[in-house]
Amino acid sequence: MDIRVLQYFLAVAREESITKAAETLRMTQPPLSRQLKDLEEELGKQLFIRGSKKITLTEDGMLLRKRAEELVDLMEKTKAELASSSENINGDIYIGCGETENISFLAQAACDLQKRHPLIHYHIYSGDAERVMEKLDKGLIDFGLLVGEADTSKYNYLKLPQKDVWGVLMRKDSPLAKKETVCAEDLWDKPLIVSHQSSINTEMLHWLKTDISKLNIVATYDLIYNAAQFVKKGFGYVIALDRLINTTEDNNLCFKPLFPPMEAELCIVWKKYQVLSRASNIFLQQLKAEKTPTSL
Repeated sequence: MDIRVLQYFLAVAREESITKAAETLRMTQPPLSRQLKDLEEELGKQLFIRGSKKITLTEDGMLLRKRAEELVDLMEKTKAELASSSENINGDIYIGCGETENISFLAQAACDLQKRHPLIHYHIYSGDAERVMEKLDKGLIDFGLLVGEADTSKYNYLKLPQKDVWGVLMRKDSPLAKKETVCAEDLWDKPLIVSHQSSINTEMLHWLKTDISKLNIVATYDLIYNAAQFVKKGFGYVIALDRLINTTEDNNLCFKPLFPPMEAELCIVWKKYQVLSRASNIFLQQLKAEKTPTSL
């Protein structure tokens, strides 16, 4: 299977038309149609449903589209890495991270490195730990910033000296807003909004001291900003990390830490035995130099 043919396939999937795809690829329609037909024969699968007005993907075609995008991205990433020279380091660094205020640690490292190597560019992807690790495993990102512990059998990692604090985001006029801290019993009868990740986090469930089926979980979220809009309307209480949402005086929200306190460790991870690009390797050295994080 040729990468070039996968690029043709992606162009047709994107344009939903062989004619339009041929125009964007600057080629004629007959050879493009031939390449697609050969691809279907090679795979033994029908990839397209050819309608009168547009072309749509079959279920097999949608699967190939996902894998083809990953392969093409990886190819472009590899080409950029090989093009970088040791004298004038350039290239792209891909980082996946969850929501944490301590992304500033990576930002500071990038800022300091930029002064010496301004041709390095950074690409930041957001997602929970599962999505970050999926991209790491596929080689689509170089580093992941994870909230919680890393799988040491698969990844090398640096622990950050900072930790995040778990608590509850709520309206300032809510009953719990009068308390300095929030205990598990306070939340048992409250409408809760939890992240997809923390909703199945065993450590969080242990802190809550009850079975998840007994909790009133009214919503789950990926981005804390979106969840905060529900809180503002009085929909529920968000279990979240501190310093992600503005809770200053001109905002109707406040944050109360959990009691007993519950902290989340942060670590920067990368795949074991991975050969890092020159740009990624020098960024890793910069991370190690920033306040010397503890390495396990």
